[in-house]
Amino acid sequence: MPNQPSASPARWFRASVAVGLFAACASLTACAHKPTTLTPHLFFGITAGTAVHTPVSGRLLVFIARGTGAKRVSINEWRPDATWVAARTVHDLEPGASIDIDTDHSAFPKPFSDLHAGTYQVQAVLDVDHTYNYSGLTAGDLISPVLTLKDWTPGRGVEPRLSLDEVVPARAPRKLSPQDQQAATHLRLATEQSAVLTKFWGRPQFIRAWVVLPPGYHRHAALRYPTVYWTHGFGGTLPYCKLMGIKIYERMAAGKMPPMIWVMLDEHLPTGTHEFANSVNDGPWGTALTAEYIPWIQSHFRMLDHARDRFLQGHSSGGWATLQLQINYPRLFGGTWSTSPDPSDFHNFTGIDLYGRHANVYRKPDGQPYPLVRMHGKVIETFEQFAKLENVLGPYGGQLASFDWVFSPRGPGGRPEPMFDRKSGDVNPKVVAYWRTHYDLAHILKATWARRGPYLRGKIHVYVGTADTFYLNESARDLDTVLSKLDAHAHFTFRKGRTHFNLYWKDGDHMALFDTIAAQMYLRAHPNAPAQWKALAAVPFH
Repeated sequence: MPNQPSASPARWFRASVAVGLFAACASLTACAHKPTTLTPHLFFGITAGTAVHTPVSGRLLVFIARGTGAKRVSINEWRPDATWVAARTVHDLEPGASIDIDTDHSAFPKPFSDLHAGTYQVQAVLDVDHTYNYSGLTAGDLISPVLTLKDWTPGRGVEPRLSLDEVVPARAPRKLSPQDQQAATHLRLATEQSAVLTKFWGRPQFIRAWVVLPPGYHRHAALRYPTVYWTHGFGGTLPYCKLMGIKIYERMAAGKMPPMIWVMLDEHLPTGTHEFANSVNDGPWGTALTAEYIPWIQSHFRMLDHARDRFLQGHSSGGWATLQLQINYPRLFGGTWSTSPDPSDFHNFTGIDLYGRHANVYRKPDGQPYPLVRMHGKVIETFEQFAKLENVLGPYGGQLASFDWVFSPRGPGGRPEPMFDRKSGDVNPKVVAYWRTHYDLAHILKATWARRGPYLRGKIHVYVGTADTFYLNESARDLDTVLSKLDAHAHFTFRKGRTHFNLYWKDGDHMALFDTIAAQMYLRAHPNAPAQWKALAAVPFH
């Protein structure tokens, strides 16, 4: 699931306005060149305009929303019905060529023909690298100017023709304050090629991270430090790892956190987040991290080389990643502090029992929709809305597709088998059985506790808000119950009223929980640490 709101810098671009028109179909006779159908569909025309110099391919998206004056038209994650989108995949569209997109065929939330008359803004995007589901617009995508349709009625009169006239430029690096620039000098980019991942993919694959060196690292050449392996949630990238690393260093420099080395790991792929899990689809990321990268990075930095000095921390998808790493490699790590982790017990997959008879992720047994996103106690998006929007935006990089890429068996065509049918919401029991065996952490703990338990007792720490935006607190409670029955000495903290995005806040400080977590880790490595860290480790976060 997503990072906290600060996870990604705002993505902005400018678009000029141009207008082009083409005659829409008024009847089946006029649309003889269109696919035959019982009901006339609404087609928009897209031209490979001045930005296209060679044949282009990708996912063609057309966004439409009420209003005027927007610089761009895009999905509003917190108002899923505010912007409608239609899509099709295109191959080798020649410069100057035109293509029609059926805005009633693959569209969200409804076919464009269902729009009421009004004033709208429309924009086309060619997602050339199929990353819109994960990152939104990225460098190299092609876009049209925003076109305003004044007093427009779908299917009547003139419809818009959009021209791909602009290339999205590379995003400028975030401008750092002088303080941030100084802190950045204490970070090192650590990139290493993985042999096992390179063999799996048949091309070079790398693990990348920003390493945060604590204050005094260069002055005290004999000192070695505990290490924290941190990773981001859904939507995070390597630049975000750097920004978070800068903030971590500044807190250590200010005396808010004890001195440790933090390794800010990037876990994103074109398919979503790989979670540092071994997967038949994404590859052996767990093996690559634990058997290759950690030994390599320890040889380059002064890290203490014992499990009690090696910790894990992450939020959301990063929370699940670090939780599974601790469980699957219990002797390598001295503890995980996982916050708001993605579902760890598939009896409660954001409120859905995937093992239920005739399980369906869209509808409860009584026919009511399953909620997925809430804000201030109000449901703002259902599981069905979330899944169908993601499906229109494209087959790669979305949150739900990312789960399939990590958890599912590989299908006959080489892609992962989907856990549920995107049209009906019906769960595939065979796929869920595979998920259960390999990735249901609660099940794995129960089934293998005799072997793992001695190395896991007291090492699992979870923080989650009782009002988590994606209902992740429910699965966390189930995991807490499982671990309590196993006498795992796990530590679960449920922050009352906290959401997915303000879990770390305390007294106006948006990162305060980092301080307490770091102090708790430090005391594991140094039980006789100064009193200030003992006091900080005991700060309540209820």
